[in-house]
Amino acid sequence: MDMTDVRSGLARPLEGLRTAAGTLRRSAWAPTRRWIAVYGDRWFPIAAALLITASIFFPYWRLKLNAPQYPRGLEASIGIRDVAGDVSEIDGLNHYIGMRPLAEGGKLELSISIYAIPAMAGLAALAAIRRRRFWLFALPAIAYPVVFTADLYYWLYDFGHTLDPTAALSNAFDEFTPTLIGPGRVGQFTTFSFYEIGFGMAFLGSVLLVISTVVRVRRERAADRLTMAGA
Repeated sequence: MDMTDVRSGLARPLEGLRTAAGTLRRSAWAPTRRWIAVYGDRWFPIAAALLITASIFFPYWRLKLNAPQYPRGLEASIGIRDVAGDVSEIDGLNHYIGMRPLAEGGKLELSISIYAIPAMAGLAALAAIRRRRFWLFALPAIAYPVVFTADLYYWLYDFGHTLDPTAALSNAFDEFTPTLIGPGRVGQFTTFSFYEIGFGMAFLGSVLLVISTVVRVRRERAADRLTMAGA
């Protein structure tokens, strides 16, 4: 069988897939797009506010460590309310290389976030009804995932670059930055870190607010053009 026969044999199923994709786009995406254009700037901020508020009750980031002497591994998760998991075991290991206890990171952020996040969510909900400068109300929640990531990276860097020189194994470790996301290695430990469901909820809320802002701006520009055309 030559390549011409192969192409002709694939042509029909590929055409069927294109037809199915076109049908799906017309039957599902087009109505969804119309709904977003009409209601997105009204309901997306409210959904974003609910997601961001609910994220308080879920972890935002998780770190897993594995080594031969820990066949089940060790885990620690960071949320808005606390640091949870095998914290005491990890702190005990970190003590030998001169790293501070995990609970010492982000104390100020943890103390204010339990109040700041609901306030930020409330501002996001107000963006649904504000007519002027609505984007100012959405902006804090839009920026929140970026701010959280930057703050988390800062503390990871700080923990790995302020090692106690008097620790038992301080000479065996150079300064380092634990991995923000993905695989890494610290001594004999392999690590894997990733964002958790709480961050995913906050990120989705941020995306919804971006979409609602774009929808509102486009609508206002269209209204301005109609006003100018009728003037």
